[in-house]
Amino acid sequence: MLENIATAETEVPRKLHIRIVTNLTFWVLIAIIAGILLGSLAPATAVKMEIIGKTFIDIIKLFIAPIIFLTIVLGISGMDDLKKVGRIGVKSLIYFEVVSTISLAAGVLMALLLQPGKIDKSGLQIQNASKYTSRANESFDWLNFFLNNLTLQVLLAAVVIGILLNYSRYRQKAVAGLGKLSKGVFKALKYVMYLAPLGAFGGMAYTIGKFGLHTLVPLAKLMGTVYLTMIVFIFLVLGSILRYYKMSIWKFLKYIREELLLVLGTSSSESALPSIMLKLEKMGCSKSVVGLVVPTGYSFNLDGTSIYLSMSVIFIAQLYDVHLTIGEMLTIIGILMITSKGAAGVTGSGFIVLASTLTAIHKIPVEGLAFLLGVDKFMSEARALTNIIGNGVATIVIAKSEKEFHPEAATAAEYMDAA
Repeated sequence: MLENIATAETEVPRKLHIRIVTNLTFWVLIAIIAGILLGSLAPATAVKMEIIGKTFIDIIKLFIAPIIFLTIVLGISGMDDLKKVGRIGVKSLIYFEVVSTISLAAGVLMALLLQPGKIDKSGLQIQNASKYTSRANESFDWLNFFLNNLTLQVLLAAVVIGILLNYSRYRQKAVAGLGKLSKGVFKALKYVMYLAPLGAFGGMAYTIGKFGLHTLVPLAKLMGTVYLTMIVFIFLVLGSILRYYKMSIWKFLKYIREELLLVLGTSSSESALPSIMLKLEKMGCSKSVVGLVVPTGYSFNLDGTSIYLSMSVIFIAQLYDVHLTIGEMLTIIGILMITSKGAAGVTGSGFIVLASTLTAIHKIPVEGLAFLLGVDKFMSEARALTNIIGNGVATIVIAKSEKEFHPEAATAAEYMDAA
């Protein structure tokens, strides 16, 4: 009997140890720490690690189009009421606009409250912002936005094919074949995700090695304000939305922790797009809602980017001691409500959006962008994390409101707020 007790006591820590070392989250976290250390201690070597991070993201991007296509086609072709597809689309766009506007306002309010631009700009590093400011007068082109956005193109094609398939007499055969293909794609993704620690390591090592932690000091107040605003937005705004639907933001964040760490390491929300779609389906959101809301949200529901853009405009105004009236601040929010939608998918597009916004105001020096370039990379993690969390919450909200949220009885309690 004593032997049995001793065996039971040693099995618990042993099982815990095995669970930790076989958990992908653990290795991604280790990789991020290793990347920070390499970037700090050997910057020249760390910069060369960029190829590892970029290669991982490029591999993940190969899965984005087929996963979006298969998820939407299977979701729509399995729906009895096609009117629901249009309703989900309209409801999603309304939700995106409302929450994005709140995030823009949050950025302005926090910048006014904490005043990150009230610092001596003479000591700040000035980068060359000409490639962004030279395009400031270009008007936003929705056609170019669509043509340069593969996600939206695949989304549109999948919706059309899904609807046509719904009326086809070969529907059952096609659905069965696409179902097998979908399982194969997700199985391949599962194996690719084992490379996530390498991607996180490469991305973090390059960032720290290239830009250096020392560059953060002059604009530490701005960075602190951005990160604080993102945290407040996630837990106060998004948390309240989930709370309304009897769910906990803490439990949701815990559930997608692997995706969050991956985004933190790679500075790209795209790296976690395929796996977050799978997680939301497993959680209980229907395939059709996940397929429609998540890809659309990656183009139109950029909460983190919206906060950063509005806060950056106020930051530059404060840096140059430019006083803005309430009307001008509302104008800034109004302009960004439209232009921020073009900040998705293209590197540097956020700065072009900022440049066009500053030009439209005719009061804030557009040259102020040069002060942001040095620390932008360090704030991209906060933007990407907030974006992916925001899209996850949006999917749950739409699924709940459409009664398309069906968690299994055995796992329902895991996500529901105990309160």
